[in-house]
Amino acid sequence: MTTTPPNSLTHDQIRNFSPSPNCLDGKTILVTGAGDGIGQEVAMTYVKYGATVLLLGRTTSKLETVSDDITQAGGQPPAVITMDLETASQAEMQDLASRIEQDYGKIDGLLHNAGILGDITPLAEYDLSTFERVMRINFTSNFMLTQALLPLLKRSDNGSVIFTTSSVGSKPRALWGAYALSKQGVEGMSEIFTQETAKTTENKDTNLRFNCINPGGTRTDMRAKAYPDENPSRLKTPADIMAGYVCLMSDASIDVRGQVVDLQPK
Repeated sequence: MTTTPPNSLTHDQIRNFSPSPNCLDGKTILVTGAGDGIGQEVAMTYVKYGATVLLLGRTTSKLETVSDDITQAGGQPPAVITMDLETASQAEMQDLASRIEQDYGKIDGLLHNAGILGDITPLAEYDLSTFERVMRINFTSNFMLTQALLPLLKRSDNGSVIFTTSSVGSKPRALWGAYALSKQGVEGMSEIFTQETAKTTENKDTNLRFNCINPGGTRTDMRAKAYPDENPSRLKTPADIMAGYVCLMSDASIDVRGQVVDLQPK
């Protein structure tokens, strides 16, 4: 991935970031997979620090519950966007971008959090339909949504896109199949977008940055499915790892580009 600029934050500083109370004021941020787990926690945390959040997910009732929790806590009421990333078409993505443009004019942040595990099995035995579903949700939809929202992200003074990766994205592991491959693809996508928005004389789109977050072992339903015999009480909760998510959306990280940030390094 891209080398960290000399004046940029280190990964340790990102992990241990201490947000100011208003560090996300004025920012409009879309979070996918916002109905539960890390996505829910991130959405509520972003609102806490001043952002207007757009909640995107497959299940309307879950999103509405998160929206109600945010509103009851005194936060700016979030938009609820029901979209199935497995089946959403390019036209639906473009329609979403048009609605966001009409309502907000621009978008300052995009967190690709939605994802599925798929099967833990050898590639030689991997079911094709499951493989295609994992790649569509974890990888292809990330590309489609980023592409659709790119013009609105470029209007932001300091736009930020965060992709979600995994330790098996940087270092593929046997049996992790489509999940590992999708995360490898996501890391490559982030790097290509980073190079294509780099500072050059010809390219003026210098205020938009792309990075990846590896949340590490966290107490979520996906983790429980991947490691059914693991004691969840030994894992960090989503709330425990929010500093990195806030940092990479805040203006403190404007020089952090093309990085894969491991929030729980071993």
